[in-house]
Amino acid sequence: MLNTPVPRRRTATGLPNRFAGAAVGGAVLVGLLGAPAQASPPGAVAALGTLARTAGSAAFTPGACPRTPEPIPALRNARCGTLTVPENRADPDGRTITLGVAIVPALSRTPAPDPIVWFAGGPGDDAVGEAQLAIDGGLNRDRDVIFMSQRSTYSADPELTCPVVDRFAARAVGLVYDARSTGREHVEATRACRDELAARGVDLSAYNSTESAADYADLRVALGIRQWNVFGISYGTDLALIYLREHPEGIRSVGVDGVLPPSLAGAALTWSSAKQGFDGLFRACAEQPSCADRYPDLEDTFTELVRELEADPVTTHVTVPSSSEPVKVVIDGGTLVNWLTSATHVAAGVPRSIDELAHGNPQRVAEQWAGGKVSPQAIGRISQGLAYGVFCGEWVPYEDPYDVIRAGKRAFPSFPRSVLAQGPQLPFLRGDCRAWDVPAQPRSVRDVTRSDIPTLVLSGGFDAQTGASNGAYVARTLPNATTVTVPYTAHVVFAGSPCARSIVTSFFDAPDDPATGCTAHVQPPQFEIGPR
Repeated sequence: MLNTPVPRRRTATGLPNRFAGAAVGGAVLVGLLGAPAQASPPGAVAALGTLARTAGSAAFTPGACPRTPEPIPALRNARCGTLTVPENRADPDGRTITLGVAIVPALSRTPAPDPIVWFAGGPGDDAVGEAQLAIDGGLNRDRDVIFMSQRSTYSADPELTCPVVDRFAARAVGLVYDARSTGREHVEATRACRDELAARGVDLSAYNSTESAADYADLRVALGIRQWNVFGISYGTDLALIYLREHPEGIRSVGVDGVLPPSLAGAALTWSSAKQGFDGLFRACAEQPSCADRYPDLEDTFTELVRELEADPVTTHVTVPSSSEPVKVVIDGGTLVNWLTSATHVAAGVPRSIDELAHGNPQRVAEQWAGGKVSPQAIGRISQGLAYGVFCGEWVPYEDPYDVIRAGKRAFPSFPRSVLAQGPQLPFLRGDCRAWDVPAQPRSVRDVTRSDIPTLVLSGGFDAQTGASNGAYVARTLPNATTVTVPYTAHVVFAGSPCARSIVTSFFDAPDDPATGCTAHVQPPQFEIGPR
């Protein structure tokens, strides 16, 4: 569940295809220097992140800013360093790992004393790489914002990326999505990744949400912060809820956007989310006269295409900016479902793309499906070490394989069984986890989070990756939660909606009384109307 391959107006990471990297370019900046630490006047409080501190077995050291795959302007004035923590807290004599830290100062000359810490999506994305998204959204208006690379992600040491998995993802656009032969190659790539990381001496069982939550608890203490606010997107909401449950000390408020409940996370949950996002988009088209007239019965057309393409896949070739050669793309029923799961980010063009496919022109769908996956910039960005640690230690052990098919049938009763067998964005997960071979985390990792700390629960009406019902579910045990669904908005509403961004900043100013009225004024997209 990583970066979506569909072009969109944002750079946030959601829970899209876990083998698709972001289609962005730029050179790797190793050791990008942030703002130099300056001596404080006598009696002044040192700026956050300028002092070396320890917190039990963890230690923060000021220094150079973490590396990023491309330049990030938001980090130009950042104060940076590293947090060193045990790889496995159950083995106090084991090795240590380091996590990159970047602190973007508040714009205000009188910032609030409680900063915001950002929890990235994925699992496997690097929070430092999402800094521009946060700062462009105004998150540092009144508060410092802290970004730390979750263990094993791009700017951590070790980073547990696996180009072998990314290269398979690029090649897989030319394979039948849910064929058994594709599944075998999928699992072989996962096994090769595991073998490579294990040969480096990595304790793969130590890369999970429980250890990551402890890393953030240590970071707060090591930075000398009495109280802070947490904001998580996509998988970062799963982590934020675990962190809130396990380490509530020092938390002033929590925001979660694109909610993934730890107690439900898994392949089965993806089907209800897909249904909610698809229904929202189809309903919006039906309510817009020009769209309804040009694309009547859009939902039925889509459903029939899933059935037809699963029985008789279409093969085409497309040109994408990142490849000098035409790229082979196979579209079967599973491909189409997974394409739409991400394509709700570019909802305005979806009805036209479905209609063109139904009339024998697969180019728009194929170009979007292949675009991000075949980009060279997708190689080596995502931590498969963390992704599979979460999938295989926290999700798969607590989900029956038939749960996935049952959930799919409830959501889409007319879809072929071969499509329903693979949860959207999580194909062949059980086989992957047999290859990954890490022990299950304690069942308590699936506990619901109960807390009276003020929490903002955000969802999107077009979110086909973490459906809006997930937000209502987690809010049941958070009595001081404010639950908001932003209409006509896809996964991670902070990235795509000015209304959502205003709600978030309002919440951190007044967690008990955020201003949410802007949702009443959010307008649907103007759907593209193609020639007849």
